[in-house]
Amino acid sequence: MGLLLDVEDTAVTRQTAEALARVGTVDAIRLIALAVAEADDNQGDWLQTGVHDAIVGLGGVPVVAAACGKLARDPEEAVRRGAAAISAWADDTGC
Repeated sequence: MGLLLDVEDTAVTRQTAEALARVGTVDAIRLIALAVAEADDNQGDWLQTGVHDAIVGLGGVPVVAAACGKLARDPEEAVRRGAAAISAWADDTGC
């Protein structure tokens, strides 16, 4: 989680979010969702950029959307909230 919410280096935040989104598993997207729930506005912007770069670069919207769909039923509210934000980002890509 520290890499996703690095307050000193936003490049690390973006690169980590991108790498996890490229993996696309429920566990990887869950980590991003937890970070989104805890992120300040600046960190959130870089998380969004990393996710966007991954899903546009590989056409990964369906994979990320499927993971977010599963996470929408997660028992942890922060995960559900973060997954909803990621799902909205995926919808906004126009892919």
